[in-house]
Amino acid sequence: MNSFINLILLVVSLPTLLLSVFVGFDLPIDVLHTTGQRLPFKTEVYLVLGLLLLIIGLRRSIRRWMGVSMVKQASKFVWNAPISKERQVRVFVYNSLEGLVFLSLAFAHWFLTPSAVFVLLVYLILAFDSFLFVLINKHAFRVGLSSRAILVADREVILIYLNGLRKVSISQQTIYFDYIGELQLSFPLDCIENDQRATFFGALENQIDRDRVLFQHTK
Repeated sequence: MNSFINLILLVVSLPTLLLSVFVGFDLPIDVLHTTGQRLPFKTEVYLVLGLLLLIIGLRRSIRRWMGVSMVKQASKFVWNAPISKERQVRVFVYNSLEGLVFLSLAFAHWFLTPSAVFVLLVYLILAFDSFLFVLINKHAFRVGLSSRAILVADREVILIYLNGLRKVSISQQTIYFDYIGELQLSFPLDCIENDQRATFFGALENQIDRDRVLFQHTK
């Protein structure tokens, strides 16, 4: 989910940055027979692009904050544990890099043109959210198992329902969940600390019908 959202943000960010290059250096736009500074409706274009970036970023942010808030309520789960220390470090590094990228984009737009002030503010908001999220929740990232689903909440939120599950397997440091209709979901094995994995899979087996679900390479 997080990778997909980052891809969408990248797809929107590249043409936005390219627009600022044309506007900032007043480059000719032959297709429209004008230049960057004379581009009609550029304020409105920046507004639309900025709102699009803000909506995508805030949608992911709300999902992440809600996921962490839910998984912290340990009493609602039959098994609940913090993510592994290795994963915690990775989440901290990735979120910090994400925030730095947003800051870099904000600085780039500020350097190129004052017309991109709204886009600049959006990137500052997204950068602040990335840093704040990881600083406040650095000890709250967890994996929870209930009678209905598995919830993984760190820098991304993964929800895996138990209904319709047919196989649980481990391959290349990833836990795979196969369902009816060839649907497959997964999350990284390193979300769970080594000494907690046996307990996790034991709790998972207790929540499902073992006659219908195959456990492969989970011991």
